[in-house]
Amino acid sequence: MPDTRPPAIFLMGPTAAGKTDLAIALHERLGCELVSVDSAMVYRGLDIGSAKPSSSELARAPHRLIDIRDPADPYSAAEFRDDALREMAAITASGKIPLLVGGTMMYFKSLLEGVANLPAAAPEVRAELEREMARDGLSTLHDELARVDPEAAARIHPNDPQRLMRALEVYRVSGRALTELWNEQRPETFPWRPLSIGLAPANRGVLHERIARRFDAMLGAGFLDEVSALRARGDLTSDLPAMKSVGYRQGWEYLAGDVDHATFRQRGIVATRQLAKRQLTWMRRWPGLHRVDSLGVDPFAELLKLVREFGT
Repeated sequence: MPDTRPPAIFLMGPTAAGKTDLAIALHERLGCELVSVDSAMVYRGLDIGSAKPSSSELARAPHRLIDIRDPADPYSAAEFRDDALREMAAITASGKIPLLVGGTMMYFKSLLEGVANLPAAAPEVRAELEREMARDGLSTLHDELARVDPEAAARIHPNDPQRLMRALEVYRVSGRALTELWNEQRPETFPWRPLSIGLAPANRGVLHERIARRFDAMLGAGFLDEVSALRARGDLTSDLPAMKSVGYRQGWEYLAGDVDHATFRQRGIVATRQLAKRQLTWMRRWPGLHRVDSLGVDPFAELLKLVREFGT
C-alpha cells in the first residue's frame, strides 16, 4: 500500500553543524515552514547562548516554537510534542511542508514515537539527586541507574546529568524502570511521512573547532551579559531546566564566583562538545537517516536532491 500521509522533513544534527542556515535556504527555495526542535530556544531571553536565529533571520524564515516559554516555567518533551503536532497540522493544512530543524533529539523521538506515561516531576526527589550528585559525582548516579535500569544506563551518557537524574527520579517515584515504562507505551502512527536528514561535518575535529570558535563568538556578542540579566531577575535558579542548558550552566557558575574565566570558557566548550557527541550518537541509531556532510562541496544541493527524491 502506498504511504498517503503528508510529507514532513526532519533536519537534525549536532550543535554548530550549520542547521539554521540550510533550513532557511530550504524555506526560501521550497517554501517549507520551519518548526524549531530545540529545548533552549523555547525560552525567552536565552538568545545568544542557544544560538537562536537572529531577528533578521527570523524575518526571512519564521521559526515556530521559539520564545514560547518563560525560563522560570519548565517545558517538557510531552508539551513539545503537543505543540509541534498542532503547528505541523496548521502548516500542512495551508498546503506547505513542515520542516522541523534542531538538535534536541529526545524531542524528535517523542514527536515520532509518542511519550510514555511517566510520573510527574518530584521536586523533593530531584533535590536529593542534586545533593547526591554534588557529594558523590555523576558516576555514582550512573552506577545506580545501571543497577536498576541497565538499558537506560546504556543509552544515557554518564556526563548527561539531566537525563540521568530524570531516569533515577522516575525509578524512585514509581519503583519501576524508565525502560519498562517506555516499553509499555503503545506505538502510535505518526500522522506524517517523515524524511529524516542528519546534518554534520564528516570530520569530528572540524566540528570541535567550530564549537570553540562559536563559543568565543558568543562571548564576544555579550553572552555573559545575557546570563547576568537572567540571574538579576531574582526568580531563576540554577536547578531550572533552562539554566541547566549547555553554556548557561557554566556561565551561572562563573558569575556566582565558583570558577575563574578561563575555567568557565573551557568548561563551556567541553560541555558543548559533549552535547555534540550525544547528538551524534542519537543520529547513528536513528532509523532511515540520510546523512549529509554540512561542510561538503555543496550540502544544500544534497539536501535539495534528497527532498525532491522523497517526493514532496
